Amino acid sequence: MEMNTIAERQKAFFEKNRTKSYEFRQKALFRLKRTILYYEREIQEALYQDLGKSDFEAYMTEVGMTISELNYVGKHLKRWMKEKGVLTPLAQFPAKSFEVPEPYGTVLIMAPWNYPFMLCIEPLIGAIAAGNCCVVKPSAYAPHTSAIIKKILSCIFPEEFVAVVEGGREENTALLEQEFDYIFFTGSKNVGKIVLKKAAENLTPVTLELGGKSPCIVDETADLKLAAKRLVFGKYLNSGQTCVAPDYLFVQESVKQKFIEYLKYWIDKMFGTEPLKNSDYPRIINEKHYERLMKLIEGESIVKGGYGNKERLFIAPTVLDNITEHSPIMQEEIFGPILPVLSYGNLEEAEAFIKKGEKPLALYLFTGNKKTEQRILNTISFGGGCINDTIIHLATSRMGFGGVGASGMGSYHGKRSFDTFSHTRSIVKKYQWIDLPIRYQPYTRRKKKLLHLFLK
Repeated sequence: MEMNTIAERQKAFFEKNRTKSYEFRQKALFRLKRTILYYEREIQEALYQDLGKSDFEAYMTEVGMTISELNYVGKHLKRWMKEKGVLTPLAQFPAKSFEVPEPYGTVLIMAPWNYPFMLCIEPLIGAIAAGNCCVVKPSAYAPHTSAIIKKILSCIFPEEFVAVVEGGREENTALLEQEFDYIFFTGSKNVGKIVLKKAAENLTPVTLELGGKSPCIVDETADLKLAAKRLVFGKYLNSGQTCVAPDYLFVQESVKQKFIEYLKYWIDKMFGTEPLKNSDYPRIINEKHYERLMKLIEGESIVKGGYGNKERLFIAPTVLDNITEHSPIMQEEIFGPILPVLSYGNLEEAEAFIKKGEKPLALYLFTGNKKTEQRILNTISFGGGCINDTIIHLATSRMGFGGVGASGMGSYHGKRSFDTFSHTRSIVKKYQWIDLPIRYQPYTRRKKKLLHLFLK
């Protein structure tokens, strides 16, 4: 079906107002949850075929998080949809003021390949909960997951409500030529710029979930062994192909060597001394990204890993020492299982380095010093993050997740998803039993005095 046909059919369906009722939205979310659970085995198999994800990691980072989001949104949706009363200014007496959320209309959701199921379905949950019609575009780099997403959504929703468009750049380009009421994009900064430019032509609001070089700071007061354990988990999850993965490590010089030894210890403990034989360790998405990552390792001081298997697209968890701000690996987002290590003497050095770059999507701080904690939170701008852990801040429906500056705009998860895909109308209902004359001409000195009284 042509892209403009899909878009027009969805606009026509939305105009019927069927998606606006609570019963319609709740039923759609329930059917989505039930069908995901029914196809859980096939979803996990698709994630294994595309990325080599184990059943455990597939459920922990994709299927389980999606089900959790569905449960949370379903539980709170009725309350979110209700009008919210607000105080009316004395100058508008007598009147009632309230806010009412309404759906934007037709929404385009463009998903990435690194968490191809979760990062496609979670925004869809918010769009459906808000009462929109949706066109979903899964990533062509994860074709098996794209296929199961199409299978699931096609069997429970008509295309005029939720449509799935598979394909690559040609399909992406054609979709961006259509007039949607909202666009939600997750992916790289370069493609995000294209999406934003296209959206601007139609004055279409957007959410951009991008990435960047997210730092991890470890100072000498931290529990070093525990910090290394949690850093290794967050960095090498999904073989480092996570938008909020710690991109590089800033460790205080006084504990650097000790911390590196802990990193090596936990890599062996979690992935084995021969990680490429670990059946639970994911692979790199394709040969292009494999070659890019291996090139970043060339010529660097390798203290752990540093090798791969091109045929199977595996790269061992890698740690690089003696890295500087001018090293090739510090010039781009890594998005792979390579951890460059930099050191600092005092906190000002780390702060200055991070602030010199673009605002990161995430920041992680390991410290036992509350003053250090507050200082970092007050002086560095970033999308979100953790103190004494990594990446878990996005694994909740009770907080929004999103970037700032070059790492993105807008946020979602839970109530934030509902708000993202809703326009909030502000309404004043003026009562008719009295009409104060103060605002009407002719303006008199007495009216001016009353005006000052009302608007103080």
